[in-house]
Amino acid sequence: MFIINVLSEALLYLCFSVLLGTFILHLVPIAFRPEIKVPKGILLTAAIGVALLSFVPVLKIILYLYKDLGIGLTIQSVLTNFEIGKSWIRTGVISFILFIFLLPIKLERRKIFSITGLVFTIALIAALGWSSHASSLSRWPGFFTHTAHFLAVSIWIGILVVVSWFSTNHENWLRFLKWFSPLALTCLLMIIVTGICLMSFVMDLSDYADTWPLSYGQALLVKHLAIVPLLAFAFINSVLIRKKLTIGVPYNPIPWTKLESIVVLIIFAITGALGQESPPHDIEKTVKVEGVSKSFNLFHQSDTIYPLHFSPGIVSIVLLLLALFFLALLLLTFIKKAPKVLSLVMSLLFIVTGYIALMMSV
Repeated sequence: MFIINVLSEALLYLCFSVLLGTFILHLVPIAFRPEIKVPKGILLTAAIGVALLSFVPVLKIILYLYKDLGIGLTIQSVLTNFEIGKSWIRTGVISFILFIFLLPIKLERRKIFSITGLVFTIALIAALGWSSHASSLSRWPGFFTHTAHFLAVSIWIGILVVVSWFSTNHENWLRFLKWFSPLALTCLLMIIVTGICLMSFVMDLSDYADTWPLSYGQALLVKHLAIVPLLAFAFINSVLIRKKLTIGVPYNPIPWTKLESIVVLIIFAITGALGQESPPHDIEKTVKVEGVSKSFNLFHQSDTIYPLHFSPGIVSIVLLLLALFFLALLLLTFIKKAPKVLSLVMSLLFIVTGYIALMMSV
C-alpha cells in the first residue's frame, strides 16, 4: 500500500502540472514559445486522474475503518463527515466538469478555453489545499500557504514538463526564456518561503536536524538534497543555454529540459513518500511510538538520539566535498558535451554522497 500511495501522489502532482502548464502555454503568443501539441488524451487522462488519484488517501481511511462499520456505512461516513472525504467530493465534481469541458474543444482556437481550464485547475488546487495537513492544523493560514506552495510548484514544473515533452520544435527559445526564467525564479522564491512556513506548521524549524532519526525527517532531508541538482539543471537551462543561443550557437535545449523534468519526477516521488510519514509534532514522543528510521539505524545504533549534535569528522567532510565535486561534474557534463545520462548519474551520486556525509556528521 505504501508504494501505491507514493506513486499516486507523484502522479497526482504530475497531472496538475500537465494541466496547468498546458493552459498557461496556450495563453502565451506563439512568438514567445516553441510550438506545443499536447494530445487530447493526455489532458483528459490528467483531468480524470486528479479525481482518481486524490481518492487514494480517502480509500486508505475507508480500508482502515470498514471492518468495524461495514463497507457501505464507512464510505458514507468518510465522504460526509471527514474533511478529506468532503474535499474529495468537491475535487471529483470539478475534475468531472473539467473532463467534460475538454472533450469537444481545441485549446489553440480560443484563449477563453485555456482561461476556463486554468480556473478549473486552480479550483482543484484550492480544494487540495483545503484538505491538506497544514489546513487541518491552522485552517486559513495553512490553506493559503499550502495552496500557494502547490500552485507555485505546478506553474514552474508544469510549463517545464509540457515544453520538454510536448514541444514540436525549439523555435523562439530565447523569447521563451525571457519570460519563463523570471517566472520560474519567482515561483522558486515562493516555494522556498511557503515551504519554510509549511515546515513550521509541523515542527520547530530549529529542530530540523533532530527529525532525521524519523522516517519523516529522512524523507524531508533526501527531498531537500534532491532539490540541489534540480537548481543546477535550472541554471544550465536558464543561463548556460541562453548564453549559447545569444551568441548564435545552434543548439537544441529540449534534451536538457527533459533531464530537469526527470529530476522533478524523482522529487515528486520523494514528496509522495514524505506524505506517508507522520509529521514530527513532538519528536521524542514520535520516536517512542514509531521508533527510529531503519535508514538512520544504518549509521547510528545508539539509543540516545535526541537532541542530535553535529560533530563532523574527516570522513564526513571528505564525503561532503565529494558531493560538491559530483555537483560540479554535473555542470561539467554540459560544458564538455559529455553524454547527458552522466548528468543524472552525477545528480544521484550527489544525493547519496551528501546524505551519507550528513548522516555521519551527527
